[in-house]
Amino acid sequence: MKRLTKRSVEQLEVTANEYFVWDKDLSGFGLRVMPSGRKSYLVQYRAGGRSRRRTIGPHGVLTADQARAEARKLLGDVARGENPAEDRRRKHREPTVASLCDRFLTEYVAHHCKPTTQKAYKAYVNNCVRPHFGSRKIGDVTRADVVAFHHDLRDRPYTANRCVAMLSKMFNLAEDWGLRRDGSNPARRIRKFREEEKKRYLSEDEQARLGQVLADVLESGEETQYAVAAISLLILTGCRLSEILTLQWDYVTPHHLELPDSKTGRRRIPLPREAYDILISLPRMEGNPYVILGEKPDGHLVNLQKTWIRVKHAAGLDDVRMHDLRHTYASVAVMSGIDPFLLKEIMGHRNLQTTLRYAHFADEAVQRAAGSVAGRLANAMGRRSNGPQLRVVS
Repeated sequence: MKRLTKRSVEQLEVTANEYFVWDKDLSGFGLRVMPSGRKSYLVQYRAGGRSRRRTIGPHGVLTADQARAEARKLLGDVARGENPAEDRRRKHREPTVASLCDRFLTEYVAHHCKPTTQKAYKAYVNNCVRPHFGSRKIGDVTRADVVAFHHDLRDRPYTANRCVAMLSKMFNLAEDWGLRRDGSNPARRIRKFREEEKKRYLSEDEQARLGQVLADVLESGEETQYAVAAISLLILTGCRLSEILTLQWDYVTPHHLELPDSKTGRRRIPLPREAYDILISLPRMEGNPYVILGEKPDGHLVNLQKTWIRVKHAAGLDDVRMHDLRHTYASVAVMSGIDPFLLKEIMGHRNLQTTLRYAHFADEAVQRAAGSVAGRLANAMGRRSNGPQLRVVS
């Protein structure tokens, strides 16, 4: 035994067999000399009734003094009842974020999420989370790491916010599965980027142009009867695209669409007479349960986007998305005086806040009505008095 110093370590001879040299001042601190000439510092201690070793690092990369300081720390951990060697082995065996992604998709998403959500989560995992965090140990990911990840996606604020929300769910599950300690979710309370809400509603003139184009392409046969019906039903019912494309005849009654499942669960959608007339005009195919037929004899129309692009271009509505037809339905409903609570049920919104995005249309209708009343009163007052004429500022 000798005190391990830079000089004493470098003077040690290399032999045909490995051997150990122990420090005389710090019990358990030593050096392993390999036949290859490699020299590594280590600590040896007893834990659980067994003798264990933990390598600190190679000589040359670490000085003797640095290795001695690390050895004191490790031996201090042992004195407090810890087991550095076992902790290190456990760390190496700890699963990675990539394995958490796989488990998240197979054990949670596949059983608890709608198909559209499953598709979105798979895209977020494969395109964003796995490339960034995949090789990291689950327990090593910190809040600072997630903040940096979120910031790197700042040019895509919607994607950035959805990825962090999904990460938060993943790490909550990691805690439930015993892969992280409770309360350690690093994706909690990450401040979201502001998302620019896409607001586009069809005016009465635009609605008329769309209706004319749909009638024209149906008469000319440029588009199928089913595709034209699908677009018409979107604006007449306010349904989501998936709800119309996957609609089955069993769900149709004279007054409602009884959907057993949707984005927000079971839905009972009011069916206006105009929409019902479109539905009953569609030919049915024996053995096919769907209303909006596609190319396959037993399936439904899958891609309405190509038809929509041609129709909206012909109507001069190039900036309008199909989902804007649903927005248009909601805006017209609010301007017609429908109560937001009632509209929430019609639209199938999860919460009232989503419905209240259209409240400004009600404000505009009220303002126009008030302006009309004030205008009539002002005109009456102006005719009956010699005083100055009142001017209504809109």
